[in-house]
Amino acid sequence: MFKMGTISRFVRKALEHPLSIDLSVDDPDTTLIRRAIVEQKGFLRCIYLEWYKLIIAYLQESEIVLELGSGPGFLNKLRPSTITSEILSIPDVSLIANGCQLPFAKHSLDAIVMTNVMHHISDISAFFDEASFCIRPGGKILLVEPWRSGWSEWVYKRFHPEPFLPYRDWTLPEGGPLSSANGALPWILFWRDKKIFESRHSDWEINIVKPLMPFSYLASGGVSLRSFVPSWCYSVFRLLERPWESRYAMFAFILLKKKAL
Repeated sequence: MFKMGTISRFVRKALEHPLSIDLSVDDPDTTLIRRAIVEQKGFLRCIYLEWYKLIIAYLQESEIVLELGSGPGFLNKLRPSTITSEILSIPDVSLIANGCQLPFAKHSLDAIVMTNVMHHISDISAFFDEASFCIRPGGKILLVEPWRSGWSEWVYKRFHPEPFLPYRDWTLPEGGPLSSANGALPWILFWRDKKIFESRHSDWEINIVKPLMPFSYLASGGVSLRSFVPSWCYSVFRLLERPWESRYAMFAFILLKKKAL
């Protein structure tokens, strides 16, 4: 009799996107391939576009904004003044940067933004210390990250290659710069350990946590599986799933504000 883990691995293998077969996430070429997948898969591109519009709505064009982990996405096409960065050396980003060691002067940034990146940061407290130094009082951190619900935990643990460990501390499992991850980390920081976070990083206020997309990303196949739905039905799909977001979310939009002096 097949175990659930065996079945989910078989299903995942059968549905794997042709461009993503046998890729190592810590290979810089994988980031470029995933960029191509985001551009090619219409439904997935619509998801990224919605995420970016959420982020841009809270930014002024004049603000100096750093995007960490820009490689697979296209935020800079919508907001060209954004400083793009990656932890790996790849073409078409402004700089190579580790979120735990940011090369910026004190209070020189208005905001840091990330899409599916924070849960890969190896030392999250070091990142917030760096962000506090680099971002001006009143500045922001804007995130779209995996989120924990009963539904998302079931999906992530069975059909997603990254660890999803809601009972872990703030550290990540050992691995490379991208293979080391905990998809539950944002939920841990801003929900489970909210009071601890507010105590340790008291200059940051958790302003918005908006659960998102119970089914859309799964239907898109993400950057590693084939898409299950065409792009033309995206608006209808999103309309139908919105009533279920608060209970079954797989992602969340998060806004943190740095307190004024």
